[in-house]
Amino acid sequence: MILETERLYLRKMNQDDFDSLCKILQDEEVMYAYEGAFSNDEVQEWLDRQIARYQMWGFGLWAVILKETDEMIGQCGLTMQPWKNEEVLEIGYLFQRRYWHKGYATEAAAACKQYAFETLDADEVCSIIRDTNIPSQNVARRNGMVKTDCRIKHYKGVDMPHYRYIVKH
Repeated sequence: MILETERLYLRKMNQDDFDSLCKILQDEEVMYAYEGAFSNDEVQEWLDRQIARYQMWGFGLWAVILKETDEMIGQCGLTMQPWKNEEVLEIGYLFQRRYWHKGYATEAAAACKQYAFETLDADEVCSIIRDTNIPSQNVARRNGMVKTDCRIKHYKGVDMPHYRYIVKH
C-alpha cells in the first residue's frame, strides 16, 4: 500500500488489475476526454506504462481500492508530464463511472497532493485537464488548485485545449 485515506487505499497496479482497468479505460463515457474507449492492447500499454513509471520514478498512477469492498474502483497518482518546454509533476485520476460523484476522486487526489509535498518534497503539483472535462476541473479546484495556463494537445487527430491547474506547497 502506498497511501491510505478514510475510505480508500492506493497501491501499485499489476497485471492482475487488467480486468478492473478495462472497466475504466473501455467505458466510452469515462474516456470521452481521450476521444473514446481503449482497445485491449491500449489498456495493456497503459498498464505497462504505469509499471515502468514505478520502476523509473517510484510513482505513477496507482490502483484506488475501496476499503469497504476491496474492489479497484479507479486509478489516481502522480506522473511526470510534458507541459510546454518542461516536465511537470501531475496528479491524474480516472474512476469507474458508477463511482463518480461520491467524492472518491477528490479524496484520492488530496492524498496524492500530500504525498507529492511530504514524500517527494515537491514545490508544486498540477493537474492537466481537457477544457470540456468540468468534473475533473472541479476535483482540481477542491484540491486547492488554480487554473494557470492553457495549451493545445493533439491526440487522435483532434486539437484539444487543456488547462493546467497548480497548487504550490
